[in-house]
Amino acid sequence: MTPILIGADVGGTKTAVVVAEGPDVVARAEGAGGAVRPGRALQSAATIAEVVRRALASIGRTRGDTLVVGAAGAGRRPERDELARALRGEGIAERVTVTTDIEIALVAAFGEGPGIVVSAGTGSIAVGRDRSGALHRMGGYGWQMGDEGSGYAIGRAALGAVSRARDGRSPATPLQQTLLAATRSGDFDELVRWAATASAAEVAALAPHVLGVAAAGDVVARGIADYAARELSQLAVCLLPLVGAEGERLRVALTGGLLEPDSVLRRIVLQKLADQEGLDLIEAPVDSALGALVIAEKA
Repeated sequence: MTPILIGADVGGTKTAVVVAEGPDVVARAEGAGGAVRPGRALQSAATIAEVVRRALASIGRTRGDTLVVGAAGAGRRPERDELARALRGEGIAERVTVTTDIEIALVAAFGEGPGIVVSAGTGSIAVGRDRSGALHRMGGYGWQMGDEGSGYAIGRAALGAVSRARDGRSPATPLQQTLLAATRSGDFDELVRWAATASAAEVAALAPHVLGVAAAGDVVARGIADYAARELSQLAVCLLPLVGAEGERLRVALTGGLLEPDSVLRRIVLQKLADQEGLDLIEAPVDSALGALVIAEKA
C-alpha cells in the first residue's frame, strides 16, 4: 500500500499541513499557530493534530504513516522530545518526527545544498547550512532576548511609537487608531491596559496592521518596518562568513508569516539584501511544509 506522508509547518500564528500519497500531494489544510513553548507541548500537539485531521479527512483517512513536524520553538531537544511524545499520543501517524520550522524551510529551499533561510513570524531567526551539511544559527533567542525584526518586535515598536506620540515626544501617527481597532480598545487608556496583559503572540499579531500603515505611507510606521528589515537582513549578512567559503556566493530564501510574497517587509528585506556582496536572492516563496514531506520520505 502506498504510504501516507504528512508534513507540517508550525509557526506562532499559522499551522500549514500537506499530505502526500506516494509522490503526489493529495491534501492541504491550515489552522491556528502551534509553536512550541516549554511545558505546553500538549496544547501545541492538540492544535497541530486538529489541522492534520482535517487534511486527512478530506481524503477519507484518519491516520497517516509518517508525520514530520517542523515547529517554531523546537530548537532545543527537550521541547522537540516533549512535542513528539504529545503528537504520538494524538494517534494521527504511525511514526512522528519533530524538527524545527527553519530546518524544513532549508530543505524546501535548497534540498541538501548550502544556503541561508531568514524567517520572521512571531519571532525571528536565520539558519545557514554549509557545504559539509553543518548548520549555523543567528538570532532566534525569544522575545525577551532577541527576535529582532519579528512580529513581536514590530508590534512592540508600534505600541511605543503610539505612547511617545501621545506625549508629544515623537510625531503624530495613524498607528494609534489602527492599534485601537486591532485590539478593540475604545481609547488610549484601554490600549494601555490591553498592552499590560498582552502575550507575546498578541503583540506580534499587531505587526500586519503596522505594516499595512507603513504600506500606506506613514513615516513612523515605515521607519519601524525599515528598522525591522535592516535587522532581518543583518542576520543573513552575519551568517555569510560562517556558512560560505571566502569568495563563495550563497543563496538566501525568506520564509515566515511576515515575509510572504505580498508583504511590504519582504520587499524591503529583499532590497537590503540585494545590496550585499556574496548573496543570491531566491525571490520565490518557500513552501516549508513540502520540506517536511521530503524528510518524511526518508524517515
